[in-house]
Amino acid sequence: MTADDLALESAAEPVTEAAETADAAQTVEAAPTDEAIDETAEAAAEDATETAPPEDEPLAALPEDAAERMVEALLFASASPLSDEDIAGRLPGAADVPVIMARLCERYAGRGVEVRKVADRWTLRTAPDLGFLLETEKVEQRKLSRAALETLAIIAYHQPATRAEIEEVRGVAVSKGTLDLLLEIGWIKIAGRRRAPGKPVTYATSDGFLEHFGLESVEHLPGLDELKAAGLLDGRLPPDFSVPAPKDAPDADLGADAEDGEEPPDFASDFLEGEADDAG
Repeated sequence: MTADDLALESAAEPVTEAAETADAAQTVEAAPTDEAIDETAEAAAEDATETAPPEDEPLAALPEDAAERMVEALLFASASPLSDEDIAGRLPGAADVPVIMARLCERYAGRGVEVRKVADRWTLRTAPDLGFLLETEKVEQRKLSRAALETLAIIAYHQPATRAEIEEVRGVAVSKGTLDLLLEIGWIKIAGRRRAPGKPVTYATSDGFLEHFGLESVEHLPGLDELKAAGLLDGRLPPDFSVPAPKDAPDADLGADAEDGEEPPDFASDFLEGEADDAG
């Protein structure tokens, strides 16, 4: 190694040491101190306090008149009764709901619409004495069963007919509910009692039956030829098949137990009283 090389190497060593010293100084200056950390944390806490939303403040009290109007609107628009909590939760301000409801009840007393409390909830209801204004009558369409139609047809063509006679024509037992239904509709009536052992009750069609089917009398019911033409009867009927000529129940059957010249008894009442005695 020459003298010149030794000189250059010795000159480079102080420069390297000076650079390392400068880097160490910068590292020391860049590292934050404990005091700086504490100051930074305090500043962040102050900023968070300033930007945090304020705690819930109590609602301002509503004027009494305004609160009553709001509660009226809520009760009117609500599809179901409202509790005190429901009403208070919907109001934009503080209000004494029980006091408001007491005043509304007093104000609406005797009016067509009243403030009522039902199951601890408030609602508007029509005054009880005006309920009749809201009543409506609706005619309910009831479809008769096949058994009821057959029973009605047998009574119409064979009247006056007893229950046993109806069962004989149908070939099956007649349910009491079937006759009760026809009586309730008003298409048949109790015609009286047959002068026979047991005095069975006879049934006949009523004026309601004629009115519903637009008949002047039962004699205008369709006969065999008309039923065939309407397609209501099978074309291959037995040779001896016949449809009885319908006729009104004879008056003699209505007063079968009455003596000559006496008033016929009230058979419907007599029949009901007999049932009551049997039940007793």
